[in-house]
Amino acid sequence: MNIVACVKRVPSTEAVAKPTADGKGLDSTGNQYMVSFYDEIAVEEAVKTKESAGSGEVTILSMGTKGGTKEIRECLAKGGDKAVVLVDEEWESRDARATAKALSTQLGTMAPDLVFMGRVATDRDNAAVGPMVATYLGWPCVTDVVSLEIADGKGTAKVETEAGLETVSFSLPAVVTCQKGLNEPRYAGLKGIMAAKKKPLEEAAPEVPENQMQVAAVELPPERKEGRIVGEGVAAVPALIEALQNEAKVL
Repeated sequence: MNIVACVKRVPSTEAVAKPTADGKGLDSTGNQYMVSFYDEIAVEEAVKTKESAGSGEVTILSMGTKGGTKEIRECLAKGGDKAVVLVDEEWESRDARATAKALSTQLGTMAPDLVFMGRVATDRDNAAVGPMVATYLGWPCVTDVVSLEIADGKGTAKVETEAGLETVSFSLPAVVTCQKGLNEPRYAGLKGIMAAKKKPLEEAAPEVPENQMQVAAVELPPERKEGRIVGEGVAAVPALIEALQNEAKVL
C-alpha cells in the first residue's frame, strides 16, 4: 500500500506566546518545535497499516521552513520510509484552506491509497485541514477515528461522535483523521534513529494560494487579578461564599 502521513511541526508545550511587533501574529523567535500530538497517532497508524498489509511504503508529508526537518526525521525513525517537506517560509501564517490546497496538490502527484492526519493540530485547533484535503481530492474523509480495519480496498472505522461511537465503511483512497485511543505511538529506538539519517527526505516548492482569512489582531489575555486567602478555618466558609456571590458573582 502507498500510505501518506501528514504531520505538522508545532511549538513545544514550553513555548511562551508573544505577539509580533505589528500585533498580527505570534513571534516564533527561539521556539522549540515538536510533532503535533495527534499527528504522532497518524504516523503510528500509517506504519501499523503498512505492517499489517505486509508490504507498502509510508511517506511523511509536511509543510515548513527549509532545513526544519528534525521532527520529520523523528517520524522516519518511528517507521516512515521517506519524507517530503513542502518548503514555505510563511507556513505558520497560512490559513487552513491554503495549507489544505498545497497538501492536496502534492498528494495528487503521489497517488496514495490512504492519507492519515491528526484530528486537529495542537497549535491552531481548527480540525479543518483533513476534511478540506479530502474535498479537494474528491475522496471520502473519516474523522475522529478510534478504531480502523483495512482490507480488500475498503476500510471500516469506529468514529467518536457526541452521541457515542459510530461504525462506518468507506472505499479507498481516503483521508482518515486520528483521535486519541486509536493507538499508542511508539518510541524511536536507536536502530530507527540511525536508519532515519539515511532515509530520503525531499524538499519541494509547493503551490500555495493566498490566504482567504486575514488576522486583524493578536493580543494576550488580560492578566488575572492576584488571588488572596479568605479567612481562616471554618470562619473562612461564610467569607468565601460572600466573595463568590458579590465579587466573583458565580453563585
